Amino acid sequence: MDRGCRKENVAVDKRVREAGLRPTRQRIALADLLFAKGDRHLSAEELHEEALAAGVPVSLATVYNALHQFTQAGLLRILAVEGAKTYFDTNTSDHHHFYIEGENRIFDIESGPVTVSNLPEPPEGMEIANVDIVVRLRPKRQEGPARPEQSAGPEQSGGPE
Repeated sequence: MDRGCRKENVAVDKRVREAGLRPTRQRIALADLLFAKGDRHLSAEELHEEALAAGVPVSLATVYNALHQFTQAGLLRILAVEGAKTYFDTNTSDHHHFYIEGENRIFDIESGPVTVSNLPEPPEGMEIANVDIVVRLRPKRQEGPARPEQSAGPEQSGGPE
């Protein structure tokens, strides 16, 4: 192992320890994959694929457990976008997201704060911890020239003449 890689592992080990987690080999390997590429959003399945490609022998259940432990420890933020699709965000600061439907791609809204007004009062004994905004996007629909409402003749339908 070269000096740069050892230095990164020490930093990841420290980050995991400071979050109150025991730095197991699998947690360190997963944390290294998660945090080495800066701020990112990924699912448990995507991290599992990255781990296997990097030669980290880990089950999908272990990846899920580690991600939830990292989330509870404040290292990650969880984003529920689609009914069964959950993403984990390495940027735990208050920020909001764009989600591209059909591509299952999520990314940060960079253009400044989003204002939310008229939030309801929380129930007795509760406080609002966070407000997550996910703005769903799709490609613009192509708007062609208006077509007259008429039946197509043989020359328009491509049928026999």
